[in-house]
Amino acid sequence: MSDTAPDARRSLRDLKPPAVFNFAVTVIALLAAVTLAVLAWRYYEYTPWTRDGRVRVYTVEVAPEVSGTVVDLPVTDNQFVHAGDLLFRIDPGTFSNDVTQAEGRLAAARAQAAYLGADAARNAALPDIAASAQQRQDSRGVATHAEGAALDALGALAQAQLNLKRTEIHAAVDGWVTDLLLQKGSYARAGQRAVTLVNATSFWVDGYFEETQLARIHPGNAARIVLMGAPAQPLSGRVMGIGHAIEVNNARPGVQGLPSVEPIFTWVRLAQRIPVRIALDPPPCGVVLAGGMTASVTVLDRKAANPTAPPRCDEAQER
Repeated sequence: MSDTAPDARRSLRDLKPPAVFNFAVTVIALLAAVTLAVLAWRYYEYTPWTRDGRVRVYTVEVAPEVSGTVVDLPVTDNQFVHAGDLLFRIDPGTFSNDVTQAEGRLAAARAQAAYLGADAARNAALPDIAASAQQRQDSRGVATHAEGAALDALGALAQAQLNLKRTEIHAAVDGWVTDLLLQKGSYARAGQRAVTLVNATSFWVDGYFEETQLARIHPGNAARIVLMGAPAQPLSGRVMGIGHAIEVNNARPGVQGLPSVEPIFTWVRLAQRIPVRIALDPPPCGVVLAGGMTASVTVLDRKAANPTAPPRCDEAQER
């Protein structure tokens, strides 16, 4: 029994596959490697692709149109707000007083205009022996001036009411409050940014492609976007357009207004990168978009399909 086992093991070691089998395996492995290499080469050579992509978004800089002390600030940093929501309120006391004063001036101006208008009408009805033409003309002129003053007072009242309305500043778009530094009690100045909103419906991606790839990129092409922060959930989109200008360093004026031309190696020519704008389809639930995110962008050789309806996500996830 002991002599039989070593003989069996020795026979297994001596068993070798035929030469044809070895040759076939080698050929198959070689063909598979060549195929993969060709596919990879075609992908990188013929499919426009870049790792230099950035998520972009529009922001709305909210500035009050009147100055005053902030008495109400119902929002917090990074809070999602809807269009029409109150962002902050400026003390309305002064502006309410302005409305009251404007209403009083309007009432006085209208009363004066009515009195002078009636006086001009009486003078116009008098016979020539009781009122001269000069008196009639003067009374009409005074009445017309009073009507203009009443109209001016009406405009002042409308402006005072508008300023009172502007003490409440509302969101113009759906989005997130970002980098909020305004505090209750702060003095908000007219025309100076107080709150910034990130427009939730304005995200897009700029892919910076080498100029040698632009011939294969056309508006309407489908695009695949992979965020560095969510590689397992790729986004889809479509090419909206190709940028038509970038900054040229050699065009900058140097000393004495002469062009400043940088020396380069004649045998090294780096392809410039041109921005390509990609419109995003609604992202999957759980994907958080933020302006400035890094993305890889691939432009596909087919037209983009119509964007699907946005997925139903939990409100907390959307925010």
